[in-house]
Amino acid sequence: MDNIWQGRNDGDSPLHHRIFQRVEIVENYENISPNNFVLHGFAVDEGVRRNKGRIGAAKAPDIIRKNMSNFPVVSPDFKLLDFGNITSEDRNLENTQENLAEKVSKILQKNGKSIVLGGGHEVTFAHYSGIKRAFPNQKIGIINLDAHFDNREPENGVGASSGTGFWQIAQEGKIHSLHIGIQKNSNTLKLFDTAHQFGMKYILADEIFFENLPKIYQQIDELILSVDQLYLTICMDVFNASIAPGVSAAAYNGIFADATFLHFYRHILKSEKLVALDVAEVNPEFDIAERTARLAASLVNEWFMIS
Repeated sequence: MDNIWQGRNDGDSPLHHRIFQRVEIVENYENISPNNFVLHGFAVDEGVRRNKGRIGAAKAPDIIRKNMSNFPVVSPDFKLLDFGNITSEDRNLENTQENLAEKVSKILQKNGKSIVLGGGHEVTFAHYSGIKRAFPNQKIGIINLDAHFDNREPENGVGASSGTGFWQIAQEGKIHSLHIGIQKNSNTLKLFDTAHQFGMKYILADEIFFENLPKIYQQIDELILSVDQLYLTICMDVFNASIAPGVSAAAYNGIFADATFLHFYRHILKSEKLVALDVAEVNPEFDIAERTARLAASLVNEWFMIS
């Protein structure tokens, strides 16, 4: 893991530090202090395979780490604890999700901030389960940046997948979620209907433009005000294929990481209720010059810079 966290060393003074100089490779969860960022790689794409997507996302966590390494540190108190990768050699996705959930719960019980690098978007149910385990009596809000609702009912004989996370969450009680970047051409009418039945709020990709920012802010704020803890999950296929070509299901008309996006994205990151963030569906097999991995790394780094 140490050979992944490398970058330009301009000096040992905190003024010169880059992220690779503030990473600690750890195994003991007792070492977590309040407000530490705590990282797991979810090197799993069994859910993508089950969902008939393009496999390869299991190789993403280390490539995203590499692209995070050289960002400058802007907070004097910044620390990143890296607990390595969770894998699923036996294709038992359910056990792997349980493994991540247990680890995330430990982080949050120590008041750390959970970051997970996927992997497929089957990470959502695992990450959420860990948050709920840490805060069993609190209302968990989810903001999902995604072209898809991921509320598909599991197929008989197949089980959970990268497309079933929000259906699984709904089976445990009322969902408190806002889905931003939803594509009409990526979701059947059945999935829209399921979203309405579950009470899943959403903003279509077509509605994301600068003049509409007040409405987008309002919907984000309404969700945040209604919950106790906030979880942000990002499926990289929400972005246009020109800036995120390396995903499990590319979107030719996805959104851009432009000024409009950064306005509302940073607004989410500023919430003191935000306790967990993940990026999913980076697929190095189809990436171009690590473009998608770099974007995913930048999205994580935005939280580091704001906190």
